[in-house]
Amino acid sequence: MDDKKIIIIGGGLVGSLLGLILAKRGIKISVYESRPDMRKSNISAGKSINLALSHRGLAALEKVGLKDSILQHAVKMKSRIIHPVHGDKIILPYGTREGEYINSISRKKLNEILMDELELIQPNCIRFNTRLVETDNKSKSFTFDIGNGEKLIEKNCRIFGTDGAFSATREYLLSQSSTIKFNYSQTFQNYGYKELNLEPDELGQFQLENNGLHIWPRGHFMMIALPNPDASFTCTLFAPYKGKDGFEQLISKSNVENYFTEHFPDITPKFNDLADQFFENPIGNLVTVKCHPWHIHDETLLLGDAAHAIIPFYGQGMNCGFEDVFVLDKLMDEKSSWTDIFESFTEARKINSDAIADLAEDNFIEMRDKVGDEIFQKKRKLEVDLEIKHQNYYSKYALVTFRPDISYHEAMVRGRRQDEILMNLCAVKNEVDLDTTYKLMCEEGLIN
Repeated sequence: MDDKKIIIIGGGLVGSLLGLILAKRGIKISVYESRPDMRKSNISAGKSINLALSHRGLAALEKVGLKDSILQHAVKMKSRIIHPVHGDKIILPYGTREGEYINSISRKKLNEILMDELELIQPNCIRFNTRLVETDNKSKSFTFDIGNGEKLIEKNCRIFGTDGAFSATREYLLSQSSTIKFNYSQTFQNYGYKELNLEPDELGQFQLENNGLHIWPRGHFMMIALPNPDASFTCTLFAPYKGKDGFEQLISKSNVENYFTEHFPDITPKFNDLADQFFENPIGNLVTVKCHPWHIHDETLLLGDAAHAIIPFYGQGMNCGFEDVFVLDKLMDEKSSWTDIFESFTEARKINSDAIADLAEDNFIEMRDKVGDEIFQKKRKLEVDLEIKHQNYYSKYALVTFRPDISYHEAMVRGRRQDEILMNLCAVKNEVDLDTTYKLMCEEGLIN
């Protein structure tokens, strides 16, 4: 290849992993990160939705030798634990096979580990407080604000944009829309989210079961809770901005306390400072970004949320970004030029990122509205029974989460058809024969 300077814009999870992959190949890199070094400063509260690390992300971490060490900082979640307003909890296992669980991990901790490992190979390769503020199409220059009124200008470099859902690197591609025929869409949900921390009890123990992802589905809004290694839980309320049960109604401490007592009666007494946290932490936005192409010749490439931001309801945002890096690394072994690598990467990943974005929107509705539905619960039990009796049957969720050998697009197509068949059966039959159902799935080509 060539000796162009390689710059990664964005030192978050995907940027740090990409840097580590390239550094392990002996490629010299510079990572420009707009934020301060999170290892030396506190991350902003309320903006860190806990991550659900699963098989696709783990495959990428295994490639850089970090899978086992990172899992030491995670908590296994084997089931969805559903909390009705009244009545007993419902436990829906994620999988039926050995190793089929997801892992709750702190975004900050994971990012810090990746940064540390990268700088072991290339010390001080991450430059913090360095924000991309201007690009020039003609000179192909990138201007960075480095603080104190100073600017850094980079030219004749190869850019990897991993700077998130509101990517400045993507703006560079957008500015050349007519030349590269760049398409772009950004869709905000009419929902926001707010994080709350549930501390351990007075003995330092978990206040909820720590082996599952807790969900409080309430029709048009919901709350979830993910366990942390320190026995706390990161709770996230997802609610509409406006209207009934929306954030605009929650304007006083008494509003908040009454709201939580009414809708989440089993967990509300476990908080010590619920209303204070609620007003201290910001409301986050939920956005889906789709664009194409993700590259300009051999000069610039987008990865992660910069290329395909998705809402966090399949637990696949980070896993998809890590899979980007995994695929790029594989293409670097197969292709002889950066142009071929970038073109092949866009072709391979675009269809799959669109698929998981669509599935995440589907799953938001499922988690919010359907997990408490009787037919849905019957369908989920049928899926589990099928997976136990026929080990080569994988539900849509299992295909997405536990089968990195199957693309997101294939998992979506196959899984949606499976769901259609099972929901129809559960709606019209009291008892569904497992062997007959499995045979039908085989006949439709839904098993491999």
